[in-house]
Amino acid sequence: MNTDPHPHGRPVGGQNTGASPETGHRPSAPVSATRADPHRYRHDLDGLRGLAIALVVIFHLWLGRVSGGVDVFLVLSGFFFTGMLLRRSGAGGGPSMRAVLGRTARRLLPALVVVLATTAAVTVLTRPFTQWSVVAEQLVTSLLYVQNWQLATTAADYQAADASVSPMQHLWSMSVQGQFYFLILIVVVILAAGCRRAGIAAVVRPVTAAVITAAGAVSLLYAAEVSRTHQGWAYYDTAARVWELLVGALLACVIGRVTLPPATRAVLAGTGLATIVVCGLVVDGAHLFPGPAALIPVLATAAVILAGAGIDAHTPNAPTVVRFLAARPLVELGAIGYALYLWHWPVLIFYLTWRERPAVGPVGGLIVLAVSLVLARLTHVWVETPLRRGSASPSAARPGRGRPRIVTTVVTAAGAAVIAAAGGWQWYLSHNPETAARVGELDPKIYPGAAKLLDGAFTPHAKMRPTLLEAPGDLPPSSFDGCISDMSTRDVITCTYGDPAADRTLAVVGSSHAEHWLTALDAIGSTRGVRIVSYLKMGCPLTLSDEPMLGDQPYPDCRDWSAEVLDRLRDDRPDAVLSTATRPNPDGPGDITPDDYIQVWTRYADYGLTFLGLRDTPWLHRDGVPYRAIDCLAEGGDVDTCGMPRDAVLAAHNPALAPAAEFPLVYPLDLSDAVCDVSLCRVVEGNILIYHDSHHLSATYVRSLAPELDRQIGATTGWW
Repeated sequence: MNTDPHPHGRPVGGQNTGASPETGHRPSAPVSATRADPHRYRHDLDGLRGLAIALVVIFHLWLGRVSGGVDVFLVLSGFFFTGMLLRRSGAGGGPSMRAVLGRTARRLLPALVVVLATTAAVTVLTRPFTQWSVVAEQLVTSLLYVQNWQLATTAADYQAADASVSPMQHLWSMSVQGQFYFLILIVVVILAAGCRRAGIAAVVRPVTAAVITAAGAVSLLYAAEVSRTHQGWAYYDTAARVWELLVGALLACVIGRVTLPPATRAVLAGTGLATIVVCGLVVDGAHLFPGPAALIPVLATAAVILAGAGIDAHTPNAPTVVRFLAARPLVELGAIGYALYLWHWPVLIFYLTWRERPAVGPVGGLIVLAVSLVLARLTHVWVETPLRRGSASPSAARPGRGRPRIVTTVVTAAGAAVIAAAGGWQWYLSHNPETAARVGELDPKIYPGAAKLLDGAFTPHAKMRPTLLEAPGDLPPSSFDGCISDMSTRDVITCTYGDPAADRTLAVVGSSHAEHWLTALDAIGSTRGVRIVSYLKMGCPLTLSDEPMLGDQPYPDCRDWSAEVLDRLRDDRPDAVLSTATRPNPDGPGDITPDDYIQVWTRYADYGLTFLGLRDTPWLHRDGVPYRAIDCLAEGGDVDTCGMPRDAVLAAHNPALAPAAEFPLVYPLDLSDAVCDVSLCRVVEGNILIYHDSHHLSATYVRSLAPELDRQIGATTGWW
């Protein structure tokens, strides 16, 4: 995120009478701490920024939690940016959009471009080409300040750092702030112009405060609702986040209008700082922010801002906490905070990839921290500082006036290279026949697939299908037909496959692990005269839980969707329901049948419905970190080394057998022997790639499983 919330100087209002953020020189004549001076430079907020970035990095490296530091940054960003706009509106003329946007870009883009260009280069050198497309997309969305929306659509888990995570995932908050800067600039320009034309230029500040208060209230109410119903989306949603920045913006409107007694300042400062420090330890921000729980770090930050307003943080009369925050170590850390935030996450992710570990550990974390600090310092000295000094004034640029120009040229070239490389790679993929077309039917004599395991079919030497570029698009028909509800869609979507005119109906219900069997079921239904009706939602096996989870995040939509699907099944009464009956064991090797699944079977029994429970297929992972088969193969692995030992992903016996024995209408199906041999689950069998990602079967391989699935359904139900 943008950890430099003061791109235009850091005083609350008026001219900067405090220290230069570049030189660290302090005013020669401090203002008395007893007289509120809204123009005073806020060294304490530089220190608060340093503390916040320290919390963010520590929590990312060692605790795997959301610290609340990002929320501190959001409030500070709203405070300083809005304060700058209001100062420029003081004379009634209003801020210049061109000047503000240009200056903001010069302050923020150079360091970002350097980090993105380095990330792109390291990605090309260390990661397989099968991952370049995702990285290219995030490079472009980060530069355009819209990356948060890209992450929202995938509901990426920001609190978890492992080798499978994007090295740019942390830049979502910069996108939120960039969008806020643009919107608040437009609002202040319009309000300033309107007040000037109405002859009431002096009331720009209170009018702005009123608009900000109303918008912030709406945003907070929206955040509360969307966090309750769809937390994965809410975390990255600008509309749900903007209230945090607007709290800072409101403070910028009212700061200096109220004089606080020393005792009140001390209480605010102490309470605010303590709350900020412990917030991430006691509040589960990843699951609650930006809902009402985010008021904790936001109000704590507001308290610290108010506590130090208008006083000299370096005088003995200042509250102890304010003087602590204004101490040199924290201020120096705050000076490199923006660059440190930009660097620490990609360094962390690339380290985890290099070490092939799910966590850094104590020593690894220190290595990542040291490297990040060095890179942040170099970026601050060689990129940020020259451009800031060079743009501050002609006299400031005179001692090294050529250096800013060189830095600008290099950064501009790097940015152009990033865009050209990302766009070029995406263009290549979009025009490559392998990524544009679906695999379709293959000659079973050349591509026996599952028949190699089941029947020992001869497998001639042939090119693997789907290829590494074909695999991500080798999906079941429902993915192309819009027949699966995504994570942000509450509605139940049903589609018909197989033989639509058939009298017999098989309902396919659950998550994408039920969905990936549709390729085979569609073929079986067409041949056997069975109507296949899908009831599918991403990440949602049918559940009766009041608080279903998606990974470690609440997923209330899954609860509501499941309830409606069960009602429909009760009323529609299909001849059988098919879904998964097991899932990977979260606490060790093998697979299990969760209690949630058995509760649903009980409901089927109450409705008198036949249930066909498919054993889930193996999930590829190393020490709990998922990996894609295509990435492993692209890195030089082979079909064996990219696979998994069978006993690591499958229990010795189907875990659904024992609980199914208690239900007369529950019939377990197990195609594990069509995916794995007795000891190894490879990623390719019979010249067909088994997976299109880390745990979903490719549509082409599922097609080769159709004869065995047909046999087991027929033998179990007696339908044929």
